[in-house]
Amino acid sequence: MAASQKQPVTGAGPFNGILTWVDQRLPLMQLWREHLSEYYAPKNFNFWYYFGSLAMVVLVLQIVTGIFLTMHYKPDAALAFASVEYIMRDVPGGWLIRYMHSTGASAFFVVVYLHMLRGLMYGSYQKPRELIWIFGMVIYLCLMAEAFFGYLLPWGQMSFWGAQVIINLFDALPLIGPDLSLWIRGDYVVSDATLNRFFAFHVIAIPLVLVGLVAAHIMALHEVGSNNPDGVEIKANKDPQTGHPVDGIPFHPYYTVKDALGVVVFAIVFSTILFFMPEFGGYFLEYNNFIPADPLKTPSHIAPVWYFTPYYSILRAATDDFMWALAVGVIAFVALIVLTATNKTLKMGAVAAGAVTLVAFFAIEAKVWGVLLMGAATLIFFILPWLDQSPVKSIRYKGVLFRTALTIFIIDFIVLGYFGTQPVTTAGTLISQIATLVYFAFFALMPWYSKMDKTRPEPQRVTL
Repeated sequence: MAASQKQPVTGAGPFNGILTWVDQRLPLMQLWREHLSEYYAPKNFNFWYYFGSLAMVVLVLQIVTGIFLTMHYKPDAALAFASVEYIMRDVPGGWLIRYMHSTGASAFFVVVYLHMLRGLMYGSYQKPRELIWIFGMVIYLCLMAEAFFGYLLPWGQMSFWGAQVIINLFDALPLIGPDLSLWIRGDYVVSDATLNRFFAFHVIAIPLVLVGLVAAHIMALHEVGSNNPDGVEIKANKDPQTGHPVDGIPFHPYYTVKDALGVVVFAIVFSTILFFMPEFGGYFLEYNNFIPADPLKTPSHIAPVWYFTPYYSILRAATDDFMWALAVGVIAFVALIVLTATNKTLKMGAVAAGAVTLVAFFAIEAKVWGVLLMGAATLIFFILPWLDQSPVKSIRYKGVLFRTALTIFIIDFIVLGYFGTQPVTTAGTLISQIATLVYFAFFALMPWYSKMDKTRPEPQRVTL
């Protein structure tokens, strides 16, 4: 048989001939083997490895429910709110589809945040998985954009004014700000033009990009292999006869069954929220969003949905007084580089960058820095593979320094999220400012504490 000729489908069955015919023209069975039946994953996956597959399940759920919602939704400022009420009250099963979509939005961020936490715990961003991590972070940014564009569509009070506030943030950026915010709105105020373009991005543009990025994320993952709780590269130890990793098992059927259990548990929790508390105390669906948008009446308290609130808290922490604290932090960081680095070019670059930053602190108003810090808080994850200098991947074998830093970071992220939901107070602003400094310190100091950390050697084989 020629080398280029595809392996025919073997085994008896009524559809075997059809499958063989299709496989000779479209490599379905080859894809099945490469990504499921003959893709060998580490045999020590634990609870934390559910969330990648759950994220895919929720993505499919959002796309399917979104399709049904667009059949009745009207992207028109005069009709949008009424069309949502029509879906909820008159469309058979419409209330269920709408609540599945709104609950699924929050569920998406829950599983993605837990998926990212697993990456932080087990070093899934380290070599050779840097590109997988970068794809994942681009997915995260697209997911945030998708959620933001969809947030305006119900055309309620909170979605209208929330979009107004977020878009106006871009207006603060120097040079490009006014034109950028005008382009995003499509008008000088949030209006019908804004609703139409947000609908187009939410329904067509971003989902297409998301699906492509998820495919790239999975292909990159299957190219280098999955990480595991021990951080052991299973491809380094293969069976000489079969060529398969001795510490690996086929993804199907072992992990498809395992993930099916995770989906069942997720479905139970999801259904409980869906049928008994779809608003989730105002965190999933704000009460002000059950009031039609009124450009002449501002809600007493405007806050984004819970999954944006950590970054919103960082935005609000940027005050004139906070710039002094940030300046002290920059000086200390530059001094640390100068005292510890051996590369003269790095020292000179750090001093120059620090000087420029200090001048910019007081040349640019605080609200602009709030926007920049909010953006930096998300983009800083991209360089995580190069910040972590630990010789081991998994938190199982890292020392007390990294474990303490990660624990503080998790608590800090929750604190930022909570205060982002609350009205502005003096005490709340001070706590948010301290939490913001801690947030960036986790990343800025990682090259030092991850290198100083007392680690234990990773095992040669995975442990169960």
